Amino acid sequence: MSLASILVLIGISLGIHILCLFPGARRFRNPLLLIASIIVIFWLQPALPIRGLDFWLPVATVFTAVLGWILTSKAEEREPARTRVTAALIAATLLGIALTRYISNTGILTPSRPPQTYIVALVLLISAGIFFALSRVKKPARALLSAAIVGLILIFLALKMPPLTGLASSVLRGLTGQSRELAAAFDIRWLGFSYIAFRLIHTLRDRQSGHLPPMSLEEYLVYMLFFPAFNAGPIDRAERFIKWLRLPLTPEPHHLEEGGKRLLLGLFKKFVIADTLAIIALNSTSALQAQGSGWSWLMLYAYGFQIFFDFSGYTDIAIGLGALVGIRLPENFNQPYLKPSLTRFWDNWHITLTQWFRAYFFNPLTRFLRTKARWMPAWLVILVTQLTTMVMIGLWHGVTWNFVLWGAWHGIGLFINNRWSSATRGFAAQVPERPALNGLTNTLSILLTFHYVTLGWVWFALPDVATSTQVFAGLFGLGALP
Repeated sequence: MSLASILVLIGISLGIHILCLFPGARRFRNPLLLIASIIVIFWLQPALPIRGLDFWLPVATVFTAVLGWILTSKAEEREPARTRVTAALIAATLLGIALTRYISNTGILTPSRPPQTYIVALVLLISAGIFFALSRVKKPARALLSAAIVGLILIFLALKMPPLTGLASSVLRGLTGQSRELAAAFDIRWLGFSYIAFRLIHTLRDRQSGHLPPMSLEEYLVYMLFFPAFNAGPIDRAERFIKWLRLPLTPEPHHLEEGGKRLLLGLFKKFVIADTLAIIALNSTSALQAQGSGWSWLMLYAYGFQIFFDFSGYTDIAIGLGALVGIRLPENFNQPYLKPSLTRFWDNWHITLTQWFRAYFFNPLTRFLRTKARWMPAWLVILVTQLTTMVMIGLWHGVTWNFVLWGAWHGIGLFINNRWSSATRGFAAQVPERPALNGLTNTLSILLTFHYVTLGWVWFALPDVATSTQVFAGLFGLGALP
């Protein structure tokens, strides 16, 4: 997001904060959060060359969230009157955005001019009928919930795989009467789908296990579409988020102070430190232009700190925006580069993503292998689970060989870390009793972990394996590989 976009989001949050200074207006906070979140999704959606797609993708985001609520809410927990009010609010907001086409020939709240209003109204009516029919199902079958999870994963893969995205672009161009020959993978960029998919899968799985708290349609949609965290996380859990959403916002000076400090910190990290480091950070253009291994290491260090300050800066901004509207979002980073092991690094880097994969992939896979594949020794179970989990995290960032290798790099590193910790457990227990040795081993462990993580960024920062291997060769003074 640009600085101007963030300033607008700060203005929206401050507006809701100020409104809640008046006791009689506090009951409007949650509806305002829903309306603001829907509008922000349209506003932040990038412009796309396929006619109307930058309007329909945000609509699809809202409808997908509504469908998620229908599938995860129990019939006896729904409040028909409250649900109708929320549904009317959603429809009015979407129609209001569509009506902006009559104000300007270009987009005001949307990247381009919205489609014809009668088309939008027709889509809303048809969708309302479908949602109403689905809502009559008192308890969706477990198979239907599983099918929804599989569907989300397939959409995610299609969006991350250029050949599939290019094919989808060609089909959509044909439907809109545009040239198929100009189809490209970059034609389809669905803002925030990765994060909403994680939230949807979380609620679907928790409904299957019976752990999902009851939520109204309004609460569920605010959780799914919450504008401070929609674009860059963190990935909050529903039960945690809802507790804060249900607390009445009574603005006090410390709320404004807390939110303001996190916003200033995030803006400084992102637009001062990260953007400055980006000038010299490793990228596909500069990768093969470094003169000597010293410059290669400098660019790599710059990239490692750039990605940290960029991502943690966005997290601080999201937490600050949340604080202004009375929602405490979870922390996502806790000094990860100062941790003495790779396991500790991943416990403190993108914490909410790590916790999500641990809860919904690593732990179920571990339980499955220990019960269904008892022939596997413990060390092999650890290797398989850690390697596959980290490869999945890599693929979440993009379906490319470089992201697979980045995930494998960390999976193997975590396995070695685990085996080393087991083998040296007795020695490690004695180290704290000797302060000098404890300080030395801790310092060496931090340096080793930091450099292992930093070398892994080569796979992450670059687009292909050939360039990455050349950079690795340059880092260690081996010259360019043939």
